[in-house]
Amino acid sequence: MSSSGPRKVHQASRGPRDAKVERRRVAAVLGISALVAVPTALLVQSRSYSIASPFKLIDITGAGYAGDFRLLDHNGVPRSLKDFKGEVVVVFFGFTQCPDVCPTTLAEIVQAKKLMGPDGVKLRAIFVTVDPERDNPQVLKSYMANFDPAFVALRPDAGQLEQLVQEFKIHIRKNAGQSPTSYTLDHTAASFVYDPRGRLRLYARYAAGAEALASDAKLLLSGA
Repeated sequence: MSSSGPRKVHQASRGPRDAKVERRRVAAVLGISALVAVPTALLVQSRSYSIASPFKLIDITGAGYAGDFRLLDHNGVPRSLKDFKGEVVVVFFGFTQCPDVCPTTLAEIVQAKKLMGPDGVKLRAIFVTVDPERDNPQVLKSYMANFDPAFVALRPDAGQLEQLVQEFKIHIRKNAGQSPTSYTLDHTAASFVYDPRGRLRLYARYAAGAEALASDAKLLLSGA
């Protein structure tokens, strides 16, 4: 009968090749962990930026479109965004025979000016007609007077309007009527908001509200 002494457990010794394999496994695990961690960090950062935004309207600061222009206003004077430095400018595209969207948007800007109190004089609407065929200077001047005499109407020619469509990424569609002059127009109903330095900052969807515009305009005037 053999004696039952303690058994020795033999472990295979690791040579240089085994060590290299182990290091590769560790590196692979760390690499996968890094790939998982990076998108998570970016997601957290993106969410933090969105939550931290002080604006109620859509912040598009730094967007590479909707730049400056030079168009004749309803008095025949060439105008560009540079003419309104020190003011918050709301650019809106529409036409005077628009039944609802255009008058609603302009009335909303009027209300925002009132909500801003003394600062309201530094909020200006620029109405760019998408119907230069029917919206002549006198028609545009009378239309602006219905809302605020300080509002400015711009009348591009056909070529300039096409350039604006591309630059501002807006949509315009002409719908034929019963006569050549009774057509209607579908168009983008949003507004573009510029800060006192003439930089594009905000995008306002249709009916975003006078309160949101007034709040954000005051922030922009304060240097936000």
